[in-house]
Amino acid sequence: MKNSNPLVKVGKNLDDAINEGLSELGISREEAEIEIIDEGSKGLFGIGGREACVRIFGKMSYEQRAVKFLSSMVERICDDVEYDVEKDNEGRVVITMTGPNMGILIGRHGDTLDALQYLTSLYINKISDEYVKIVLDTENYRIKRRETLVKLARRLGSQVVKTGKSITLEPMSPGERRIIHSTLQNNKLIQTVSIGEEPNRRVVIEHV
Repeated sequence: MKNSNPLVKVGKNLDDAINEGLSELGISREEAEIEIIDEGSKGLFGIGGREACVRIFGKMSYEQRAVKFLSSMVERICDDVEYDVEKDNEGRVVITMTGPNMGILIGRHGDTLDALQYLTSLYINKISDEYVKIVLDTENYRIKRRETLVKLARRLGSQVVKTGKSITLEPMSPGERRIIHSTLQNNKLIQTVSIGEEPNRRVVIEHV
């Protein structure tokens, strides 16, 4: 994976071209590698001048850029947050946050964590030359939430089989809905469907 897509910019002079490129990439001079393609020329009496042209590369990896972007949002919510980044066996970039008051970063049913994950993923994939799957976690919330949803799905599935009455769950994120669907997909006595529009899309468990 490249550090970032090279960006070619032109300007009236080198400083203008460089500053415009840095602004577009969202990085400082210290975080960039700059290749001068053409220094430009003012020409004679302003005639025959050429614009300056540079090629700019970001020194930071996508993982580092993701943490920088994420921390710029998190620092507005809480202090003293540390970040650990690794790639899992599925090739996903997993960013784990630790620190005091992590509950505020999780939010109700993970709403805040999901929003931070969505925005970070959106930012990284805008500058990436390939799709990067970003996963944010803290205090093992993702694992705990998955276990909770699996238990919920099994319990409600059994209830639907017993009563024959459909059950509509509360609104969930796409990832959480997938957990419900996959948990119950092999139960031939029930089926699951998603209804509604985001962000209020829900899973319905129905008797077949």
